Amino acid sequence: MIYSLNGTIIHTEPTIVVIECGGVGYKCLTTMNTIRSLPRIGEQAMVYTHMIVREDAIELCGFSEKDELNCFKLLTSISGVGAKVAVAILSELRPEQLALAISLGDSKTLTRASGVGNKLAQRIILELKDKLKKLGISSGSDKNAAAADLSVQSTGNISQAVAALAVLGYSPDEVMPFMNGIDTTLPVEKIIAQTLKAIGSK
Repeated sequence: MIYSLNGTIIHTEPTIVVIECGGVGYKCLTTMNTIRSLPRIGEQAMVYTHMIVREDAIELCGFSEKDELNCFKLLTSISGVGAKVAVAILSELRPEQLALAISLGDSKTLTRASGVGNKLAQRIILELKDKLKKLGISSGSDKNAAAADLSVQSTGNISQAVAALAVLGYSPDEVMPFMNGIDTTLPVEKIIAQTLKAIGSK
């Protein structure tokens, strides 16, 4: 299994980046968010990868951030969500936006992605929201109950951010230490983004 690629960008196009490593160009399916974050052609870049093996093809997917890779794996674990649909969703929504939409049951936001209809959006929310239930965390529609289960310093925004991060596989015990010092009056999406950044920099 290829964990990552570190080499020279030799080609990009919508949802595709080619990185040359040791004289071999690796074509990776990727998101528009990753492409926007990568340097220019001819410069060095590193992406985290995930290989999909099917009967008729082997496809390599690459992402600039681990959180985006984790979201991709979660999405493609859902029946009816293939690599291209997952890439379309993550091209439209950053990980923190996706987590918040799922936590809030916001299917309309998911349907902004190409190839995602209302039924599929609802299925994604239903299956990934199970992660919140397994962790004993309420969804965003029940902020008060969620906050009661967290630290007394938590606010509604913090509890909602914790619930959204649970969608990405992070337990409350894992994320709360990284939320120390974060302005609790910030929008939930920014709290999530700052927490993910803090986790990634550790």
